[in-house]
Amino acid sequence: MRGGAHELKVHYKGNNEEDFLVFVDSKDDYNKWLSDKSTPLAQVVSVFEVFTTHKQGSQGIYSAASQAMLENEFGTKNAEDAIKQVLEKGNLQEMAFPERQGRKNDSNNDAYIPR
Repeated sequence: MRGGAHELKVHYKGNNEEDFLVFVDSKDDYNKWLSDKSTPLAQVVSVFEVFTTHKQGSQGIYSAASQAMLENEFGTKNAEDAIKQVLEKGNLQEMAFPERQGRKNDSNNDAYIPR
């Protein structure tokens, strides 16, 4: 992820302590969807995929949740139905990545000596 970027995700802790995540585009669109389900999901989610961190919390390594995991937790293999449940039951989390500090392109520096 680039410096200065924001990551918005909805985190849901499942019944078996598994962590499920759905990435959303904006806080406003997410809140609008929560109050008005006629808003298309395509305007809310970044990726039509439910991710899991294999019990590592919301900051673990993300991998796509299998259909078996979706079936066990949400009672469906349909990713869209599982996404809706995560959005409804989960908590929105926002993470900001700081801007890079220091040099961004050493070739623009006087100390750069080409070989």
